[in-house]
Amino acid sequence: MIYLYAFLVGGLLCAVGQFLIDLTKLTPARILVAYVCTGVFLGAVGIYEPLVKLSGEGARVPLTGFGYLLCKGVEKQIDKDGFLGIFTGGLTACAAGVAAAMVFAFIAALLFKPKQKG
Repeated sequence: MIYLYAFLVGGLLCAVGQFLIDLTKLTPARILVAYVCTGVFLGAVGIYEPLVKLSGEGARVPLTGFGYLLCKGVEKQIDKDGFLGIFTGGLTACAAGVAAAMVFAFIAALLFKPKQKG
């Protein structure tokens, strides 16, 4: 059943993003920022946690999940380090994912030759 919930929640989040691209004049970058900020906000007010428990990776993989991860990292570091945790928590929580993205991007840049559009 978790697979169904993951598919439905993740699909719904992605469908909303696609509707925003198709029906508004928002750029993809603004939609990306809105999704991350929404994930932070929903994580801070406690709404995103039940969604993650219900659907697992269906809620963690989209960009809202990245915002939620940042929020949880800050909360954890504040409990551990106090005020300093505001500055270090988000970076600590997402460091592995960001580092992996950078390594894979570097490998892709070495293996493939970029072409200019147009």
